[in-house]
Amino acid sequence: MSNIAVVGGHGQVARHLHPFLVEAGHTPVALVRNEDYRADLEAAGAEVRLLDIESDDAAAFAAAFEGCSAVVFAAGGGPDGDVERKRTVDLEGSLKSVEGAQQAGISRFVQISAIGVDEPVADDAGEVWQAYVAAKRDADAALRESGLDWTILRPGGLVDEPGTGMVALAPTLDRGSIPRADVAAVVAACLDEEATIGKQWELVAGQTPVLAAIRSS
Repeated sequence: MSNIAVVGGHGQVARHLHPFLVEAGHTPVALVRNEDYRADLEAAGAEVRLLDIESDDAAAFAAAFEGCSAVVFAAGGGPDGDVERKRTVDLEGSLKSVEGAQQAGISRFVQISAIGVDEPVADDAGEVWQAYVAAKRDADAALRESGLDWTILRPGGLVDEPGTGMVALAPTLDRGSIPRADVAAVVAACLDEEATIGKQWELVAGQTPVLAAIRSS
């Protein structure tokens, strides 16, 4: 059993992830800024530690990662229309997570990004969308250059439908949607598959069971 730090531990994907980690024999360490989330997360089998992604520095991230063997970056500023939070959460939160992992001596790092963020953004795209794409693109680039044992997952449109356990996974895919539960299942499976290190995949709903998709991609 190992402890897995989950940055953005009360996010929608993260809340699906914790039970998968528990089922795999791990202890999810949910990093959240609000003490009010503790009871719900502990009921899901997670250990809870407090961390403010936006205001804490990399040293605080490293301290929050103590005793963990891997980090999952599952945080996001969300569709709140706030351009600034795309930088402070989606980009800087990832950068501080990477630096914190390095300081803590943790090499394994799985990041949830978004499909198509390396593609040019349309001129008529809104300011918030442009900021979001830039933040995810730059966070992924920094992780690839970090020297960590990284995996980057770039899901399509996230939906709240029940997970099916069936996905499509490849370096590039046509845009599509995927249940958040299936994204969580892929994250959990990647942590236990050494062959996923150094892989960047796009991810949508598909016809292949999660583990088979990972092992054949």
